[in-house]
Amino acid sequence: MVTDFEVRAAEAGEFDAVRAVFSAAMMFELTPDDDLARQLFEPERTLVAVDGGEFIGTTLALTRNLSVPGSVVPAAHVTGVGVRATHRRRGVLSQLMGKQLREVPEAIAVLWASEPAIYGRFGYGAAAWGTAYEVDLHRVGPPTGPIRPGELGQLTPDEALKELPRILGLMQQVRAGVSDRSELRWQKHLEDKPDDRGGRTALRIVVHRDETGSVDGYAIWRGKMVWNPTGPAYEVHVEELVAPEPTAYRVLWQHLLTMDLSAKLGYGYAAIDEPLQQLVSTPTALDRRVTESLWLRVTDVPRALQQRQYAVPVDVVLDVTDDLIEANTGRFRLTASESSVKCERTDDPADLTVSVGALGAVYLGGRPLAEFAPTGRITEHTAGALARATAAFGWPTAPVSLEVF
Repeated sequence: MVTDFEVRAAEAGEFDAVRAVFSAAMMFELTPDDDLARQLFEPERTLVAVDGGEFIGTTLALTRNLSVPGSVVPAAHVTGVGVRATHRRRGVLSQLMGKQLREVPEAIAVLWASEPAIYGRFGYGAAAWGTAYEVDLHRVGPPTGPIRPGELGQLTPDEALKELPRILGLMQQVRAGVSDRSELRWQKHLEDKPDDRGGRTALRIVVHRDETGSVDGYAIWRGKMVWNPTGPAYEVHVEELVAPEPTAYRVLWQHLLTMDLSAKLGYGYAAIDEPLQQLVSTPTALDRRVTESLWLRVTDVPRALQQRQYAVPVDVVLDVTDDLIEANTGRFRLTASESSVKCERTDDPADLTVSVGALGAVYLGGRPLAEFAPTGRITEHTAGALARATAAFGWPTAPVSLEVF
């Protein structure tokens, strides 16, 4: 494509210009200057499209780690993707995304898609299902098991900065799809500006402590006062709940589901196999909405496949097709056992042909490889190879992403 604009890395002093382009593309007003966001800005990992000195498009890749089956690995966290409405249909997004995906040093890239139809064109696959709950607290019924409020406590944001990162790290060992946070990113996550509360209360940070007094789970939530003609019907809005240990998980949810004066609870970052469904006597009161959450793009096939673990041993030759990254196209032999994983180029005949988008979709273990065979995104050449590879790429727990980044 012939272009009349430049695509380059941003410079340190261009934070405001980048924000302005993205806010215009997404049709929201710029908030007052955000010092923490400015400190988190990575200009060398931010691409801008420039036309006649005017910024017309942006995309960012944040430096963060992501849990994958059996490991935690670097993943380019892509965000800030936008093109000015005046410069659509000129290949701006294609140039930005292509350059970004060919240059990121990580073997995988992930994003939340504001417009899902866009990203399949660039080799991304929807790798995790997000589940949003709206719970009718009057119908949900009493939680199963005893409630032990003495094991709960509350933290200030400063105290939370010291306690919560460790719990999130433990969660990465339990679920794929969980992003880490640097100290600065934790400060941003717990920032609580009154203008950002949407009419709700300030953040409440409740924690569960084990028998030794150590924090082993937490929930971050806000409340909203609502009065109906019949009386109080407060709303509980859960922003994050992280509890790798079953007891902490159960007690925190029991606490949230039995808040005094409350009628409704909302939570937007549940896994599709969220155990919450088992904690209530009336599961139909958990109104669920399931959508794609985390999209994943494999940028380096052999390195990406070596970075994760596999549910069962496997030896399979994959013929990968990738229209954007030439080095990903070709045949790769993946061999995995309980103690080692190896993936390297081979001239051996292919057992399966797979598109890079399908490979991204199954990478976190949340979607079966066999799902993509009926649509031709996977073709089996060796009888039984698809079933064996599907079992290997699967994982006991579904992936979950706990935040939009």
